[in-house]
Amino acid sequence: MRAFAHFKTITRHKRLVRQGCFAVGLYRQGLMHDMSKYSPSEFWVGAKYYQGTRSPNNAEREDRGYSSAWLHHKGRNKHHYEYWIDYSLHNIEAKNGMLPAPMPVKYIVEMLMDRRAACMVYNGDRYTQSSPLEYYNRGMEPAPLHTKTKVLLELLLHMFAYKGEEYTFNFVKKELLPMKAEFDDKNNLELVKDFCQKWMTIIAS
Repeated sequence: MRAFAHFKTITRHKRLVRQGCFAVGLYRQGLMHDMSKYSPSEFWVGAKYYQGTRSPNNAEREDRGYSSAWLHHKGRNKHHYEYWIDYSLHNIEAKNGMLPAPMPVKYIVEMLMDRRAACMVYNGDRYTQSSPLEYYNRGMEPAPLHTKTKVLLELLLHMFAYKGEEYTFNFVKKELLPMKAEFDDKNNLELVKDFCQKWMTIIAS
C-alpha cells in the first residue's frame, strides 16, 4: 500500500509541475520533471519511508543519517540548486571549498514550479500562495546559491506570495523567459540584479 500511495503522491507532484511549466511555455521540462523518482534507486526508498505529509527523504535522513534517494536525485535534476554546486580551486569566498554556479533561468523557473507543487501536495488545505516563500524562509541556514540564482528565485517567490500565481506565470512567460539568453550570460550579474530590484519595487508598491 505504501508503494501505491507513494506512486500517487509523486505522480500528483509531477502533474502539478507540468501544469505550471506548460503555463509558461516550458513544455519539455514539464514532461521530463522528476522522472528519476520512478527509478528503483529513488522509488523503493520513497515507498519505504512514505508518510504523505512530508518528503520521505527527510524520514530516510532521520533513520540512516543521510538520504540515498536524494543523493541519486539531486545529481540528475537540474532544477535543484544542489546540482549546480562545484568545488573551487581559487575563490577564497567559497564556503568550505564549495562554490555554487549560476543556474540557467529556465531551471530557476522549474524550481519555482517544483516548490509550488511540493507545498500544494504536502500542505493540503493549509496551502496558500505564500507557502513556497515561507518554506524557503524556514531553511535551517542560507542556501548556497549563486547571487544570480538567489536574486531571481527570491523575486519569483516574493512575486508569487504577494501578487499570486496568475500574475507570476504571466511575468515569467512575457518578461523573464524572453530574457533568458541574456540573463544566462555569465557577465550579466548587474543586469540581473537591476532587473530584480526594479520588479521587487513594483510588487511591493
